[in-house]
Amino acid sequence: MAIPRTRPGNYPAILSYGFRPFFLLGALYAGVTILFWLPLFYGTVDTASLFAPVDWHIHEMLFGYAGAVITGFLLTAIPNWTGRLPVQGAPLVMLVLLWLAGRFAIFFSATIGWTAAMAVDGAFLIAVAGAAAVEIAAGRNWRNLKVLAPVSVLFAANLLFHLEAHFNGVSDISRRLAIGAIVLLIMIIGGRITPSFTRNWLVRANPGRLPVPFSRFDTATILLSALALTAWTVVPDHPATGTALVAAALINAARLARWAGDRTVRDPLVLVLHLSYAFVPIGLLLTGLASIFPQAVPAAAGLHALGVGAIGCMTLSVMVRATLGHTGRELRAGADGCAIFAAILAAAVLRIYAAFHPGETALLHLSGAAWALAFLGYALLFGGMLLRPRLRVGEDEGRDVLARLMTKRA
Repeated sequence: MAIPRTRPGNYPAILSYGFRPFFLLGALYAGVTILFWLPLFYGTVDTASLFAPVDWHIHEMLFGYAGAVITGFLLTAIPNWTGRLPVQGAPLVMLVLLWLAGRFAIFFSATIGWTAAMAVDGAFLIAVAGAAAVEIAAGRNWRNLKVLAPVSVLFAANLLFHLEAHFNGVSDISRRLAIGAIVLLIMIIGGRITPSFTRNWLVRANPGRLPVPFSRFDTATILLSALALTAWTVVPDHPATGTALVAAALINAARLARWAGDRTVRDPLVLVLHLSYAFVPIGLLLTGLASIFPQAVPAAAGLHALGVGAIGCMTLSVMVRATLGHTGRELRAGADGCAIFAAILAAAVLRIYAAFHPGETALLHLSGAAWALAFLGYALLFGGMLLRPRLRVGEDEGRDVLARLMTKRA
């Protein structure tokens, strides 16, 4: 008999796997906070936070939303690497409560004090790293301890964010460090699953040219990008940094072109991964050009190409696919899924365009509305799958492709 995917227990289905609560809460939080952000930006509402409004927005997108989604992904991937049952039940509840406590601590930091807010907020990523380390060590899957690296960098960036906001009045290095860490994670994970899912679909549905397998070229791309993003974190305005970012953009564009994305138009669930990854070279290029030609290219264009585009689009694409696969549904986007993908892509394009036209506030409103539609739409359309048990084998119309791929890669 197959090893059970979860341990039987007296808890609801949403607590049976890490992706369930964290994808749902992350999507709800992403949608609601962006609706709150625009009135906050215009000064019509306020928080009880010590963070400046723009810092609250940046922090909660990077460490609130993205932190939740990354946690959900890791807690779902690790059992496939180790062969152990997932973190579920009471331990999962504790992680969820820590994440929620961090959101309240940030919002009410003016009441509880900046040190208390930093301690509560930082405890979540420490707990995530600890849970991941315990599971990997228990499964003796030592080579995947490297998964703790991006979590550790995010934890360091989060602490630095609090320190910069308190002593300097605004975040600087920390926001770039966090964005760089998450973008590199997209290069690593997205750079594995995108060509793999593409190959699987093409072999089955559209024989012909296939993605080029992972090679030294991919390794070199990730290393060059890491160096460029490190330089951008420390000296963002130096022309040499801009040159390195442009070079990283070009090599990432060449990497994407090797994955045969032009042949996936008939499957939106695969195509959207390519479109999402495209924002990596676009973001790197715009960020590099902003360093070289600051008068012509606004820094906000590159920041939002990486943030709304690369991070927002790729995480939502993976959330949809993982939700379908891990709940036993057919891996098909459908009209609803396509609408969600169209909304998040529109949010990214509109936000980049708005950076070049700062006086046209309607663009910000349209981008924010599209972002909220995408994530609240995900919560509405896929929330029921996350709340209900996985379909039984007899009801399973699809296969858990993501789990099999992770197992193979690990």
